[in-house]
Amino acid sequence: MSTLTLSILIIILFFLLILSAFFSSAETAMMSLNRYRLRHQMKEGSSAAARVFFLLKRPDYLLGAVLAGNTFANIVASAIATLIFTHFFSEAVAIIASFILTGVILIFCEVAPKTITSYHALSWAKSISLPLIVLLKVLNPFVVAVTAIANGLLWLVGFRVQEVKSMEALSADELRSVVSETKNRLPAKYLTMLIGILDLQQLSVNDIMVPRDEIYGVDLHADWNAVLKIIGKSEYTRLPVYEGSLEHMVGLLHLRDVAHVLLVGDLTPQVLRSLLREPYFIPEGTSLYDQLLNFQKHKHRSALVVDEYGDVVGLATLEDLLEEIVGDFTTDMSAPKKVAYQQKDGSYLLRGNLNIREVNELMGWSLPTDGPKTLSGLITDHLQAIPQTPVCVRIETYRLTAEKIKKNKIKQVRVNVPL
Repeated sequence: MSTLTLSILIIILFFLLILSAFFSSAETAMMSLNRYRLRHQMKEGSSAAARVFFLLKRPDYLLGAVLAGNTFANIVASAIATLIFTHFFSEAVAIIASFILTGVILIFCEVAPKTITSYHALSWAKSISLPLIVLLKVLNPFVVAVTAIANGLLWLVGFRVQEVKSMEALSADELRSVVSETKNRLPAKYLTMLIGILDLQQLSVNDIMVPRDEIYGVDLHADWNAVLKIIGKSEYTRLPVYEGSLEHMVGLLHLRDVAHVLLVGDLTPQVLRSLLREPYFIPEGTSLYDQLLNFQKHKHRSALVVDEYGDVVGLATLEDLLEEIVGDFTTDMSAPKKVAYQQKDGSYLLRGNLNIREVNELMGWSLPTDGPKTLSGLITDHLQAIPQTPVCVRIETYRLTAEKIKKNKIKQVRVNVPL
């Protein structure tokens, strides 16, 4: 073998190794890139991203071309390496070339390029998209034949290969995981709002409603001066108006409608009734997402929550719903909402009607939320009875003590938090 021929073979060998590394990196880049980022760049007008998306529409054709090129490069490189070793050594020693070349290909043509490419998949895929399209056109007959045979074998085992027309849709939980992974790229407030929106489908109006016994409203059977006092000192803009009990609902009073009449002193029971708006009822268990759409559709900002028997169990407002997304509407956003008061022994005192989910969020606890919604309900559900005297229960790793009980309701709960 002449020196010129030997030099040409060595140059071809290096070229084939580079080609093998190229195909290996192309395979990793195309199969591991972020397709949502790719779609975003396509919408921004990136022609390179559009080429990559075109290649990914038929991954079987793409893999056929890439693997064909990689296999060709490795086999021919192995043959040339054997020829070069045979020139310098005996044929018996030339078999060592296979082992040496295997190590070289594994390190420099597989592991190294694939590792680097996995960190820069999208940028590399865009860079090599044009050469890959040209390769697909050149090898089209061969690729089509090989792909048809492979797809035929897959068909025999029940797998159907088809063109990828769109990206697989993410579930709500998967999308929540994606959003959570962006915490280093988005402000914490934006991240909280996005997760709050995703959680709307999992929460119901029971989670945000004001319980029945805490509804602030107007009883027309009460003394008229007391009614005027309630309206005049109300902190709320919408008040339920009823006769005797919430089951006898008359309507909703918007303070904007009654403000002028109240100032001039002409408010009478008859005038009050004429200002009432039709009450809006919703079933308990309605998801917050659906209720947000219902508020928007029916142009309401508050609704009375009823159970399966039609009895009023609470009041839900648009403001409370939106707070699940944007946080509390308070004048001092830096002031935390006080729900628990720590005692000297390390325990906490809380109101029994507090929502468990809200307590968990504010205190960092993990009380169960898949059952009752309040601390009082959690204790009574565990006991399967309404306690008449102070009683202590252990729920998971927490110890809850019903300390104050009045009218079959637990008013105060002491919580001992596990260390």
